[in-house]
Amino acid sequence: MRSNHHHIQPHWHSVAGRFPAERDCLTSFLAYESAEILAGAKPANLINLVNRPHHCGRNFYQLWKECGHTLLDHSGLVSRVLVDRGESLLLLVYTPQLLDALLLRPATRAMLHRAGYAKVEETAAVLAELEKRCGEGEGFPHEIGIFLGYPLKDVAAFLGWIALPFTAQGPWKIYGQPEKSLDLAACHRRCREHMLRELAHCCRPEECLSPSRKHLSAS
Repeated sequence: MRSNHHHIQPHWHSVAGRFPAERDCLTSFLAYESAEILAGAKPANLINLVNRPHHCGRNFYQLWKECGHTLLDHSGLVSRVLVDRGESLLLLVYTPQLLDALLLRPATRAMLHRAGYAKVEETAAVLAELEKRCGEGEGFPHEIGIFLGYPLKDVAAFLGWIALPFTAQGPWKIYGQPEKSLDLAACHRRCREHMLRELAHCCRPEECLSPSRKHLSAS
């Protein structure tokens, strides 16, 4: 079911042709997939890199293995491989300051504790547990939305911890009063639209990953 607030998501494919060099192509893809984080609107994102040619014809899985970790060196972003299954690789890309701030919140810690995380006061331990859980299953751990900055009431309802009706489908399942969640989803979409405009006019895609760039306000 789609809500009336659903909009067509912008796509990185519209600018991919600007970057014929393999390294630049992957850099532009990472900038697009990290747009909300770079704008300060989200603490983290999941990026799935499959071991086959992407729409642009390049294998991002292999490119990441070769040079990916260096592409974020000056971005202020940190990447963590949650699972590498050979056919695909799942990255958690995040801003340490935003993720730390999220994990410091009492409500966040309470939810992680209920989800079975032992050392909820230590970001490194929490991320290690998340990585362990990703490696044990075929899908994402159900509490992954906590790390991605989704509204906690939506995560709790998805987990079945609170009784709220499903009210809208956005990038995540929305429960109960949908307005704030839909506003957040719209903010994330605007961040990607803004990033596409930057990628369409930049000289080098690294410019879009620079911490000195002017970010779109998350408000």
